[in-house]
Amino acid sequence: MTTPTNSGGADPLSAPEKKTDPVSGATPGAKTEKIDDVDQSSSNDELVNPPDFKGEVETNNDIPSPQALKAIENYTVFDHAGKTHPFKSLYSGHNVARRMLVIFVRHFFCGNCQEYLRTLASSITPEALLGLPVSTFIAVVGCGSHELIDTYVKETGCPFPVYADPTRRLYQELGMVRTFSLGLRPAYLQNKTVAHTVVSGIVQGLKQVKTGLVTKMGDQRQVGGEFLFEPASRTLETPISSPLPDVPGQSVAVEEKCVTWCHRMRTTRDHAEIPELMEILGLDGDGKPTRDLKRWRKALTARKGTGLSMASQMGRMSVDTVKTAVAPEADV
Repeated sequence: MTTPTNSGGADPLSAPEKKTDPVSGATPGAKTEKIDDVDQSSSNDELVNPPDFKGEVETNNDIPSPQALKAIENYTVFDHAGKTHPFKSLYSGHNVARRMLVIFVRHFFCGNCQEYLRTLASSITPEALLGLPVSTFIAVVGCGSHELIDTYVKETGCPFPVYADPTRRLYQELGMVRTFSLGLRPAYLQNKTVAHTVVSGIVQGLKQVKTGLVTKMGDQRQVGGEFLFEPASRTLETPISSPLPDVPGQSVAVEEKCVTWCHRMRTTRDHAEIPELMEILGLDGDGKPTRDLKRWRKALTARKGTGLSMASQMGRMSVDTVKTAVAPEADV
């Protein structure tokens, strides 16, 4: 992978070297700070990406190992009501879709991420996902306070569940980094300018002054990414015949999941584009075109993530189903 340089031509690795696990994102000797009275493991990523670094941050799209996922599966996320859930419950369980795309967004006042979810919702709907041959759904995780989730959902119109990780531990352990760099303008921003997204975030913050939540939006430098969780067996046939009710004290076999595709943002506007998400999810078409047709055409061919999802298997299964349905008619 070519090492990115900043706008001034300086090599970002000229900063003091810091050893970081490329999969977990963990940093030896990390500090601990508190956000909303919750302990947060804080990596000194300024050593790799100093505050004045203006280029793309140093990261990769390595698939998290089973060991890395095991280490964070019980990390806590909050729903809109403040109820805690282990991270694993978002993508694994007997009442959870077999395929789950977990989208990590930035802080809850980020206009770029809000526009991303609006654009995503116009092309990828819950109804479209229900039409796939293997149960598939989406969950969103932000790094601010859970108290802002309801406002966030109202602002974005996001049809998928949103959770909060105010500690940012999931971001760090999954290798997501921090930066203020805008990067190239993506297609999903529609016709929104930088000024529009910034002002939008400021206005939303001002509305929360009276509630005391204006400072609980989350780390403004934290960027996110997208992780697709699928059955570790990589088989289309479900090992569970039907959803089962929760029975206290009774253990139920749960299908193991792994990450088969992922993308980590390198700038604050570097989410994977909608056509790429539709491709790895196995949805037909390219999505609803944005007004910026030039960038949209680029988004149709550019790919940011790494991995191989079950979409190709699902496509073959759909073709076989059609052939089986047509065959009897051909014999008549």
